[in-house]
Amino acid sequence: MGKITAVANQKGGVGKTTTAINITASLAAAEKRVLLIDTDPQGNSTSGLGLDKDNLEGSLYDLYTGSKTLDEIIKETSLPFLNIIPSNIELIGAELELAGKDHRETILKNALEPVKYRYDYIFIDCPPSLSLLTLNALVAASSLLVPMQCEYYALEGISMLLRTFNLIKDSFNPALEIEGIVLTMFDGRNSLANQVSDELRKHFGDKVYRTIIPRNITLAEAPSHGKPVILYDIRSKGAQSYLELAKEIMENEARIG
Repeated sequence: MGKITAVANQKGGVGKTTTAINITASLAAAEKRVLLIDTDPQGNSTSGLGLDKDNLEGSLYDLYTGSKTLDEIIKETSLPFLNIIPSNIELIGAELELAGKDHRETILKNALEPVKYRYDYIFIDCPPSLSLLTLNALVAASSLLVPMQCEYYALEGISMLLRTFNLIKDSFNPALEIEGIVLTMFDGRNSLANQVSDELRKHFGDKVYRTIIPRNITLAEAPSHGKPVILYDIRSKGAQSYLELAKEIMENEARIG
């Protein structure tokens, strides 16, 4: 049954969507059945996997408004083992429509129940804010994966995220755990980056992945071609890092399971 992991950080610009796209693509390349849910109205995971977000025949908005079922909005991607539930700017409207509904925080969780068995992994790309969309993602998820850039404000950002995590765990989803923290946009020549990395490892121990994602131009270029980095340039440092991270995730899963 598909493990549901929310990819979230309330701070923007930390490589959250890049991580969601490339972890799911790398797991799919290992022939794991993967579903990526784009729950960010910017729709960057959607366009980053080659879908035209301005011309979608069904999206996450339709699920929240009740006009389509989950099966009707799941789309295939260029990777045989990777499906996506796409989104676009319409999703902003769903927040307004959800505001007055009973049990509005469990809509995504309930919708995923019948399809979980089809996937090995389900990842949810969250918006960089604590909204009803993020709340739905964290209530549906069993774990939280946090992409984090090694800079001064990152440490400030994670304390805010942990407060949110504890609030949701206490109030809505007691099963929610921290899957891991992945260091992104890392530049080893920068002494501050190394300092922040050391602080995080000291505080979170083995919750910080061994694999570090470097600052890499290929990772920045791939989305404009509508491709995950392993399809854009598999030899690049960015592609190799995400393949290594996917391998680490699978090893952790095998060890726990």
